[in-house]
Amino acid sequence: MAVKATLHNMRRQHLWLVACCAVAGCATPAPALYSVTGDAIPAPLTAERGDPARGGSVVAGRDANCLLCHTAPDTGVRFMGNLAPPLTGVGARYGAGQLRLRVVDSSVLNRDTIMPAYYRATGLNQVAAAYRGLPILTAQQVEDVVAYLLTLR
Repeated sequence: MAVKATLHNMRRQHLWLVACCAVAGCATPAPALYSVTGDAIPAPLTAERGDPARGGSVVAGRDANCLLCHTAPDTGVRFMGNLAPPLTGVGARYGAGQLRLRVVDSSVLNRDTIMPAYYRATGLNQVAAAYRGLPILTAQQVEDVVAYLLTLR
């Protein structure tokens, strides 16, 4: 039950965007095309630069649930997970493209990862019909998270 609630929270923000597009008469937003080069997605997913403040909010928020597994400095969140590496210093260890790939779909680098594919929307298992074809994060949210992670040096 908790897993279903978590998935619901993770998808809620994106579904809101889909609903707004439906009301406005525009098409459902599809994931932007990207290419992987080595261990990175070198090109940003959006034309707008990522905003570290918004990215910090995504990381600390319940929709992405990053802190379920990671610890991060200066989030104000009391309880954080220890299943994945701490995010402290990640901006010094990886470049923007490397971080982007890890957020988009870390299974490209580690087939057995427990980290969700936050921007991949195809080839996933056990996804409810209402969520099929939808990424957890928008392209802009991915860029915001990358911008935030780059500040963690």
